[in-house]
Amino acid sequence: MPASIANAPLRTAALDDVTALVELVTRCYRGDSSRVGWTTEADLLDGERIDPALLQADITRPFSRVVVAEHDQHILACAHVCRDGDAGYFGMFAVAPRLQNSGLGTRILAECERIVAKEWQLPVLRMTVIEQRPELIAYYLRRGYGRSGEFLPFPYGDPRFGLPKRDDLRFVVLHKDLRTEATA
Repeated sequence: MPASIANAPLRTAALDDVTALVELVTRCYRGDSSRVGWTTEADLLDGERIDPALLQADITRPFSRVVVAEHDQHILACAHVCRDGDAGYFGMFAVAPRLQNSGLGTRILAECERIVAKEWQLPVLRMTVIEQRPELIAYYLRRGYGRSGEFLPFPYGDPRFGLPKRDDLRFVVLHKDLRTEATA
């Protein structure tokens, strides 16, 4: 992979990016195309991974940002970060399947942590991960996130979040204290 792709510039998404973002996120998590990478949820869920209307709202509301990595006018990776009470919330993390393990994801995660800690001055970044994704949970644990001990139900019956193939899905809540990062 060319260094220019690994070091693709980061920017904030705009409304005209919605179609490309929905396509990227879907390709990373759903269907056979997602099996190229390691982030697939194809064995757990069908259907949408992100609702375009929700994404538009995320792009336009205050204290909410979709960060993208772009090369040659193609979005290669993205994540959403927003203020959620007294903490930041991280989600919609996607890196094109063939570019996973390239460092793009690490750069986007670091940028989202920077936004939450430095720009919004929030002490903690939280996220939810489907409990049945141990490899993804392990990825975040290696990056300093910890289990909060809290679990949240999967939104069964709301197709905007996917069509479950199992009836035992739930989210584990992970968190990272960004104050320790700032002093380290």
